Amino acid sequence: MSSAEVVLAQPRGFCAGVDRAIEIVERALAKFGAPIYVRHEIVHNTYVVNDLKAKGAIFIEDLADVPPGATLVFSAHGVPKAVEAEAAARGFQVFDATCPLVTKVHVEVAKLHREGYEFIMIGHKGHPEVEGTMGQLPPGCIHLVEDEADVARIQPAQTDKLAVVTQTTLSVDDAAGITAAVKARFPQVRQPKQQDICYATQNRQDAVKLLSPEVDVVIVVGSPTSSNSNRLRELAQRLGTESHMIDSADDLRPEWVQGRQRIGLTAGASAPDILVRQVIDRLRALGAVSVRTLDGAAETMKFPLPKGLKLEGAAAVNLAHLR
Repeated sequence: MSSAEVVLAQPRGFCAGVDRAIEIVERALAKFGAPIYVRHEIVHNTYVVNDLKAKGAIFIEDLADVPPGATLVFSAHGVPKAVEAEAAARGFQVFDATCPLVTKVHVEVAKLHREGYEFIMIGHKGHPEVEGTMGQLPPGCIHLVEDEADVARIQPAQTDKLAVVTQTTLSVDDAAGITAAVKARFPQVRQPKQQDICYATQNRQDAVKLLSPEVDVVIVVGSPTSSNSNRLRELAQRLGTESHMIDSADDLRPEWVQGRQRIGLTAGASAPDILVRQVIDRLRALGAVSVRTLDGAAETMKFPLPKGLKLEGAAAVNLAHLR
């Protein structure tokens, strides 16, 4: 690997929804002081979660673990209606860090439900985003499908008013195949005007499609729980390029890159840039001599913060210290 080149995918790493979610927790800590309680990992990244824990965030799954009068943040993945209701009943001060693109799906589901629609959701069982979206409606109103075989098994109560929604972090190609299977079985099905898969997921997958043919191996920086990071690794593999996902530079095994001339590197939407820089440093230590970034989509999206997190005076100073 003495003359190897590191080729960086573009775009990679944090998306606007992840940036916003982390900033909500940091601002809450700066304004109200530690601890700030967060339901579920704010985003699926070990480094981010540990960093926020060190700053005073406490991550919980059950609202019973949050003391009365506490400040609570909902994670970027969204929560079921029942969780919102429980938080209100317990009197917590709540800041909702649900990604606005996930909220868009929630709003669409609620609107169509009022019009009498039943839903098919394409997503991964047990993922918090899926639980949040399915939890917008009473049980039985949304049928989850994970693959084309599931499409053949589901039994909606009626098919005149049937709509399909998807988890925002799926493989674009997989979702298209499953959507086609839904359409074949239920020709009347209503599809979203714009696909539910978010722009950042799409852009990172498109970048891997450009990267994979250019390199001998693809390294994806992302945590095992990160849906969009897993999809990047699978996509590279499907395109015929050996691919590995790592949580940090320490996970990089020298034998993966030994003898390789071009090493592709990308990061999921919840992985911070510091991890990418640390992986580059490790690759240089292993003998890589140059780094090149491919052209790719420029991302300028920025989402507004919830009301109540404006910082002044000491709180603004606190935020500067937290960073």
